[in-house]
Amino acid sequence: MIYVLLFVVFMILLYVLLKMRNMQIWIFSYLRNLFKKKIEIKKQKVYFCLADHYEPYFGGATKDKARSLVDKWINNYKKVAMQHIDSDGKHPKHSYFYPIEEYDSYILDKIKGICDDGLGDLDIHLHHDNDSSDNLSNTLTSFKKLLFNEHGLLRKDKNNNIVYGFIHGNWALDNSRPDGKWCGVDDEIDVLLQTGCVFDMTMPSAPSDTQTKTINSLYFAKEDGKCKSHNVGVAVKKGEWRENELLMIQGPLELNWKNRKAGVIPRIESGELSYDSPPRRERISLWRKADVTIKGLEEHIFIKLYTHGLQEKNMKMFYELNGFNDLWAYLEDEFRDKENTSLHYVSAWEMYEVIKSLTCSQNK
Repeated sequence: MIYVLLFVVFMILLYVLLKMRNMQIWIFSYLRNLFKKKIEIKKQKVYFCLADHYEPYFGGATKDKARSLVDKWINNYKKVAMQHIDSDGKHPKHSYFYPIEEYDSYILDKIKGICDDGLGDLDIHLHHDNDSSDNLSNTLTSFKKLLFNEHGLLRKDKNNNIVYGFIHGNWALDNSRPDGKWCGVDDEIDVLLQTGCVFDMTMPSAPSDTQTKTINSLYFAKEDGKCKSHNVGVAVKKGEWRENELLMIQGPLELNWKNRKAGVIPRIESGELSYDSPPRRERISLWRKADVTIKGLEEHIFIKLYTHGLQEKNMKMFYELNGFNDLWAYLEDEFRDKENTSLHYVSAWEMYEVIKSLTCSQNK
């Protein structure tokens, strides 16, 4: 009887812990992945991208403060990035997901400059609330035209349409918060597609309740007219590209059993880089273990991390505490020019292009 009671108490505690971190949303997907048969690959190519929710006016910063942070960031980034190369001899590229609501021509021209130096690229970020489909469409369309026409940013596709990648503010893609805040648009996936968005890098969002059931995946999301349409989708497979659905490029979502709260509860590894979650050598094995890849082309591994780089504590970690140097040194030591791996630094857009090129080339 005592064992039954202990088991019941354990299960209750486990349930409470899961609910506290919203792990009930994705824990079964995590457990399934643990027992998934791994495909043996002799040589792998590792593509690395850091997606930055780049918010110069975070916390109500003044114009002078925001611009000085960006000046400092860009000057420091050039110095540090030039010290590192991947297996192709290319330097790390930073991916600036810039918030529509923080438009500043001075800052965007600064970012354009570092992109022209081959050290970055820019795509779109948006925080919004209580929005409508029509207003969102106008907002996205106007901003992409502004970026392209006034700043020479973004790019056009073969049909001469301006196209872009996206990260949703507050993680609330497709109105995925249960309380409906920080979005309001149930058909947001369709709006994104109709305005030229070709990929999304919002996920993972754990421990937020906006986290999807699908984890550690490249997949296509299709609008179903309801909130959180991207909760599940169709995995990207060799030879199967879906033009009218949104490519979801997820970062790693794992449990770090070597870093446990109170020595018992594993911490969530979500691919975040911050002052409180700096790059550490042991984290790389978890990023690799997430096994984000194309079905049938498992020799290609995609590691997408994220950060809020302009928050001052995070800037301190990256530059004063050598976070960038450590990150790239660990990656190069682990993957660059090894017998069975190679390392490739890419921007968010380049990661999308690699995924599409590899998948579509299998049709030929």
